[in-house]
Amino acid sequence: MEKTLDENYNEITASEVCRQRILELSGNDFEADVAADLWSKIISHKWLLSEKVGRDVGLRTACIDFLENIEQAPDEYLKYKHTDLLKEMGAQAIGSEIWDTIAESQPPKQLVQRRIIQPLIKASLALKHGVVPPKAIIFFGPPGTGKTHFVKAIAGVLSWWYIEILPSMLMIDGVEKVGANLRDVMQKSGNLEKIVLFIDEFEEIAGNRDNANRIDKSITNEFLKQIPVFKNKNNQVLLVCATNYIRQLDAAMLRPGRFDCIIPVGSLDREGRTTILNHYLSRLNCGQIDPDRLAEMTDGFTPADIEYFFEQVAHFAFEQELASKNDYRVTTATFIQMLPKVSPSLSREVLEEFQQDCINYSRV
Repeated sequence: MEKTLDENYNEITASEVCRQRILELSGNDFEADVAADLWSKIISHKWLLSEKVGRDVGLRTACIDFLENIEQAPDEYLKYKHTDLLKEMGAQAIGSEIWDTIAESQPPKQLVQRRIIQPLIKASLALKHGVVPPKAIIFFGPPGTGKTHFVKAIAGVLSWWYIEILPSMLMIDGVEKVGANLRDVMQKSGNLEKIVLFIDEFEEIAGNRDNANRIDKSITNEFLKQIPVFKNKNNQVLLVCATNYIRQLDAAMLRPGRFDCIIPVGSLDREGRTTILNHYLSRLNCGQIDPDRLAEMTDGFTPADIEYFFEQVAHFAFEQELASKNDYRVTTATFIQMLPKVSPSLSREVLEEFQQDCINYSRV
């Protein structure tokens, strides 16, 4: 539709006003259309400068500073906005040392290193050989097997920000708003760089639609729409979703094209348990410890079980010294004494079901 003469006149007038304002403030003259574009950037720059110094700097100062730093100013503004958005989303910096708390033999450390971390770190080499770095993956496995720990370790070794989203956070405005909140989170994440976005309890927002109610179907549909939009962004962002119940996910989530990898995270072998045991032993006031005996007695323990076991031992040691007022050192006998308080999470039935899920759902 053609614009009326009045509309054209108003546009020319607005552009001319911007040109005149910039000329008055800085002494620099620009074409009217260029001035109109610059004016909106100057207003943003004024806000940024005022935020930095904690007071209103005024339009003249903002205008002159922007024009003197015209190449750097827009990037600085975007960086500041990104920092603000990271804070809003609760971004955390994770140390790279967390990767070392995972044993080399612990599945799926080698797989994660090969299929996820290396293509992201060596992006140029990946591009040379036509390897597309992952943008979205799923971890699945029994509760407590270390899925969250793995995600944090990935963020740590990449030196990327870690942002965790729980379904309860999306439901803060009621179930009717979950889809809208999910869309908002995905869109905000798509505007950031170098983040690992972690969604736990994934089955809560991506459940099977066959027998779902209207709201649950709409939430799953919204996520299915957001995944391709998220993946098509040209930025360094990795979405990791985790579930204890992969059988509850909608079938469309598991088809190729949505997630790049679907990775099982299961039981610890002896070496895996030993690595975690040594990590927690370093925090205790220890006496004589038999590491082999500890590894043997924690068979079937998940990382969460081991952490809880050590919490019980640490609190027991604290109470013993508090009561006796003598130095108390944790020994193998202490662990044996506290063992009945902790039951292994991975029963034979749980492991058999997990093995079947590995066959049916893994895609690496």
